[in-house]
Amino acid sequence: MNTISTRKHLMKLWSAHPISASPTTRKAVAAVGLTLQVALALAMGSMATASIRAASADDEAAYYPMVTIPIPQGVVLEAGGIQVMPDQRVAVSTRLGDIYLVEGAFQNPPSNVKFHHYARGLHEVLGLTTRGDGWLYATQRGELTRMKDVDGDLRADLFETVNDSWGITGDYHEYAFGSKLDPDGNIWVVLCLTGSFSSEIDYRGWCLRITPEGMAIPTCSGIRSPGGIGTNSLGDMFYTDNQGPWNGSCGLKHLKPGTFMGHPGGNKWFGLAPNLGKPSAEPVSNSRWHIEAKRIPEYLPAAVIFPYNKMGQSASGIATDGTSGKFGPFANQLFVGDQTQSTVMRVYLEKVNDRYQGACFPFREGFASGCLSVEMMPDGSMFVGGTDRGWGARGGKPFALQRLLWNGRVPFEIHEMRARSDGFELTFTQPVDAATVADVASYKLSTYTYLYRAEYGSPEVDATKPVIRLAVVGADGKSVRIVVDGLQEGHIHELHLPGVRSTQGKPLLHAVGYYTMNQIPSGTR
Repeated sequence: MNTISTRKHLMKLWSAHPISASPTTRKAVAAVGLTLQVALALAMGSMATASIRAASADDEAAYYPMVTIPIPQGVVLEAGGIQVMPDQRVAVSTRLGDIYLVEGAFQNPPSNVKFHHYARGLHEVLGLTTRGDGWLYATQRGELTRMKDVDGDLRADLFETVNDSWGITGDYHEYAFGSKLDPDGNIWVVLCLTGSFSSEIDYRGWCLRITPEGMAIPTCSGIRSPGGIGTNSLGDMFYTDNQGPWNGSCGLKHLKPGTFMGHPGGNKWFGLAPNLGKPSAEPVSNSRWHIEAKRIPEYLPAAVIFPYNKMGQSASGIATDGTSGKFGPFANQLFVGDQTQSTVMRVYLEKVNDRYQGACFPFREGFASGCLSVEMMPDGSMFVGGTDRGWGARGGKPFALQRLLWNGRVPFEIHEMRARSDGFELTFTQPVDAATVADVASYKLSTYTYLYRAEYGSPEVDATKPVIRLAVVGADGKSVRIVVDGLQEGHIHELHLPGVRSTQGKPLLHAVGYYTMNQIPSGTR
C-alpha cells in the first residue's frame, strides 16, 4: 500500500479524531503498530519534526522539570478533566466515567499520594469545574451533571442533571468537552459531530453555553472535532478543533457568540437556535479560509493554525498562565496540548481588526502519554493528563498524570510575535546579541496555507518565500523589528531564527515560530 492509499485507509480507521476509536479500529492499529502513523506523516508532507523542534526533552527539563504522579494499580486514569478543589485535593475525571480525588498531588517528590474514588458510572467525563460551594460539575457525553459529597466521606452522594439539551446516538465519537466558568458563571460545552463527519442528532457540531440556572444558550455552529476548551486571560473562550473535513490542519478557534466555526455539518439545527437566526452560507470547497471569511460574514477562521505534524497532529486541552509569573516568563499566554505527539505548545494571541490571530511555539515534549487535559494551578504548576487510546501517542504509556514545574531559570525564547503592516516585531525572554539579531541571515521565513475543503485535511499549498529586508534591534535590547517583502494574507508564516543569540551567546531554546496571518495589519501598527 503506498503512502497516499495508506493515509486514506488510516482516515477511515480513525474516523478523524485522536481520542476515541471503535474496537475494530483499535485491533487494526494494534496489528500495524506505528506504521500507519508514520505513513500518515509522510503523506501530509512532513517528517521534519526533529529538525524543527531542535530542543530535546532534556533541554526543556533544565527549565521545566516534570513530576509523574504515581497511579495505583487497577486505576485507569485517562484524564479527561482536572480541577483543584478548595481543600487542595485534585479532582481527576476519566474517560471510563470515574472521578478521583487525588490527595498529595502537589508533593515533590509525590511520595504519599492517595486516590479517593469520588464517583463512578459516568460517561466519558471531559470537563470538570466547581463554583467553590461543594458542587463539582462534570461534562459527560450526554449531559452536564453536578455532584456533592454530603456526608464528608470523599464520595459523591448527590447527583443532579444541570442540562441535557443535546443528543447522543451511541456513536463512539460523540463526546462533549466542558469549560471552566466564564466571567458570567456559564459553562461552555463543545459537541463533536457524529463520527466527526456529520450531525445526526440535536446540536452535534455546536457550542452551547449552560447558565448557572441550567439553561442552554446555542452559541456557535460549525464545530467539527474538538479536543479541549478554555479561556484566554481576558475571559474570551477558545477551543481546539482537529484536522479533517473543512479543517486543513488542527487549530485554536475563538468561540465568539453567533459565529460559524467552519464545518457546515450541523447547520440543520438552526431551527433549535432562534437566537442565532439563519445558517450561514455554505463554504466553497477547495477555497481558502481568508477568502471564505470575506464571503461569509459569520465565518471566523482559526485564530492560530498548528501546522500539521510540525506542531502536532491532534490538538487538545487549553490552559492560560494566570499565575502572575509563578510559571515563568509567559504570563497570560496559552498552553495547548497535543495528544498524538505527547507535547504541550505555547500560543501568543493578539487582535488585528478586532479578530484574534497569533503565533504558536514548541514548549515541552516528553510526556508519558498523549496529552489530553491541561490545567494551570494556583501554585504555578501545570497538570497534564494523558491517554493513548484511539490514536496512539508518542509517550508510549496508556495513561498518565504529570505535573510540570518552573524551576526559576528563564529559557532564551521568543516571547511574543506580533504582526506589523510590513513584517513582524518579536520580543525575547533575555537580552539579545545585537550583531546576530540585526543580521538578516539569522532568519529564514516561508509561508503556506491549507485548502478549506470538504475532503479530509490538506497538504500545505500556495507556498511563498518572503524576503527579509531589514532587522532592527529594539532600544530595550530584548526585541527586534523585522521588515519583510511579501507578507501573505491567509497564510502561516513559518519563521526560523537559527542565527539569533543572547548576550551570553546562547541560541534560542526553540528557534521557530508559526504566525497565522488571517489579516495583515494596516498603517504603522
